[in-house]
Amino acid sequence: MKSDIPYDRMVDMGLRREDPNRKALMYARCVLGLACVATLLLAALMLQSLLFPGLSPSHPAPNPRPSLPLTETCSDPCQIVLLESIPEGLEFNSSVAHPSIYQAWLDLIGGARSSLDIASFYWTLTNKDTSTSDPSASQGEDILKKLSEVSGKLSVRIAVNTPQQRQPHDDLELLKSSGANIRMVNMKELTSGVLHTKFWVVDKKHIYIGSANMDWRSLTQVKELGAVVYNCSCLAADLGKIFEAYWFLGQSGEPIPSPWPSSFSTPYNKDTPLQLPLNNTPSRVYLSSSPPSFCAAGRTPDIQSILSVMEDAQQFIYVAVMNYLPTMEFSYPKRYWADIDTQLRRMAYERRVKVRLLVSCWVSTQPVMLSFLRSLASLASVEDPKRKLDIEVRLFVVPATAKQKEIPFARVNHNKYMVTDKVAYIGTSNWSGDYFVHTAGSALVINQTTSESSESTVQAQLKAVFERDWYSSYSTDISQHSNHKTFC
Repeated sequence: MKSDIPYDRMVDMGLRREDPNRKALMYARCVLGLACVATLLLAALMLQSLLFPGLSPSHPAPNPRPSLPLTETCSDPCQIVLLESIPEGLEFNSSVAHPSIYQAWLDLIGGARSSLDIASFYWTLTNKDTSTSDPSASQGEDILKKLSEVSGKLSVRIAVNTPQQRQPHDDLELLKSSGANIRMVNMKELTSGVLHTKFWVVDKKHIYIGSANMDWRSLTQVKELGAVVYNCSCLAADLGKIFEAYWFLGQSGEPIPSPWPSSFSTPYNKDTPLQLPLNNTPSRVYLSSSPPSFCAAGRTPDIQSILSVMEDAQQFIYVAVMNYLPTMEFSYPKRYWADIDTQLRRMAYERRVKVRLLVSCWVSTQPVMLSFLRSLASLASVEDPKRKLDIEVRLFVVPATAKQKEIPFARVNHNKYMVTDKVAYIGTSNWSGDYFVHTAGSALVINQTTSESSESTVQAQLKAVFERDWYSSYSTDISQHSNHKTFC
């Protein structure tokens, strides 16, 4: 490090070379200097006692801005509810059921008093985009109507991926004309990905996060899973920071900050989760985000969150996703990306953890995905009984009538969650490399292992959803199908 004192001045001060009398001189100066400092401190203390008699060693000055420890707890009466959209015609022989995403959205809009922030991929809540005139679009149309009504009364902000030319703009134009503030995030320019996240922050104290897009099909024609957390300002504030990052990047010409300003940082992550009561049960919670370039200081990137949840599992790992590909499926040239796949294989082989994958099969399923899934499932057929691995892969098919098949991009299990014996993970991303490297997504991670209330833990509820789907008539072992086109 350069000195602030020029070299010629150092010579003048006698510091260029050793002097026989230099050490004694310096010692004397040091003693004299310490005496002066002590005298000044004593004088300052005496002056303080005269001018401010209330401040003394027995009455220290108050700290107006105490620092918050990383293990800060939240005392809000947070209530979490799992939500689902069950496509019309999909019926389970099971008592496992949860409130609908549609009803939760209605309640959030109706209960909003000051603000509503929505981060979304795209908007098509009416049936104009499909021209099918399907009556099941009524729920989406109802949500759009309610949002337009509150847009002129509350602060409504929408961060949305910059729409492509072929995507409808009608919903956004309606909301904008009703008073909503809308910013389009040009993810293609920023990261070559998309804004794929799906969450709401209401009145800075309620949140929704899950797989459902702002699409009428997500309410009646696509199987979805999400969660709503009520009366939880501490968690809402942290999710609000992720929204503010999108909002900032929605300004024209704004690059991705590196590093992000401290106002976007968080103390809550996989190592220091937020301690809060969920449904009267002590819980450890944090929010992860992708891509890594969108993560301010302290934020756990989404891929690290997934790998960490798997790493902590001791008994089982259950995964339900629409797409599972150990590749960068939207990148050119094609690249292999095995972070998640390797972790699953490692956990099954080294830890003997039970692994179950429930993956969607529909008209848009890529054949290569089934090849990768068969490779993973084949590990269970190891001949050595001492090394036999407990891995199973099943495909989930949402049935469709002839009329329902006419609806594009519908009739699919769109879930994006994972549950282990310790943690519940509810995300917004499909499981291939692009979603974690280039695309904006988010996830809610909950450790609520022991329940102190009559209500089961979030992990237990999510496990019940998985097992209902796994053992249903809509799920079959991947080994039973060689041609996905005839099956899906």
